[in-house]
Parts: sequence; structure tokens; C-alpha cells
Amino acid sequence: MRAWKDICGVADIPVLGSRRVARAKGLDIAVFRTVDDKVFALLDRCPHKGGPLSQGIVHGESVACPLHNWNIALGNGCARAPDEGCTPQFAVQVREGRVYLDADEIASHATDLTRPIAGPARRAVAA
Repeated sequence: MRAWKDICGVADIPVLGSRRVARAKGLDIAVFRTVDDKVFALLDRCPHKGGPLSQGIVHGESVACPLHNWNIALGNGCARAPDEGCTPQFAVQVREGRVYLDADEIASHATDLTRPIAGPARRAVAA
């Protein structure tokens, strides 16, 4: 049986926006709200270059990554064609206006994924 963690009220998430949920281990979770109050949760990491999806623009049931405008489906975390790749999704439950995430998923799902390091810091430094 799943243990659900109370995250916030639906009204605490901006319409066509998001709210980040910090985790003890791993990247944050982005919780999104559509215009018709559907709520979705994805790892706050675009599958393309690791952009923070929580800073993207929600339209319909997708979010546009703020870095390169990839459209990511909120329902499954996958990029819309012609782009490819997926970001992990998290189980969400809405009850009586409150948003709940699966506590086990918060603690363990996709905790090994990191944000790519961009720019010169990626190169090895010669001794």
C-alpha cells in the first residue's frame, strides 16, 4: 500500500505554473498545474540538456523547457516529436484540494540523475 505525502494545496500551485518539491537525495520534483486544475509531477530536469522544467511555461498538458523550448508531456515526461527522450514522472493524487506524492517515490525514484554541467567546467584540467 502506498504512503502518500501531503505536498500542498492545488491553489498553492500557480495556474499554468509549477512548484518545486525538494528532496533529501536527488534533484527536485516539479509539480505542475494546468488551466483545468489537473496536477502532474516530473523530475525537474529536461531530458535534453537538463534544464529546470519548473521554470518552463505550461501550455495544455505540456511544459516548454526554458533552455531550448523542448515540449515535454506532463502525463508521461516524454518530449514531443521530433525531439526524443523522457524525464521521470511521479505518481500524484489530488484529494479534497490537496496534492499528494508517493513518499517512497520521493525518497528513491530517479535519485541517481543529475543536472549536466555546461560550459568550460566540463573539460578536464591539465596538471
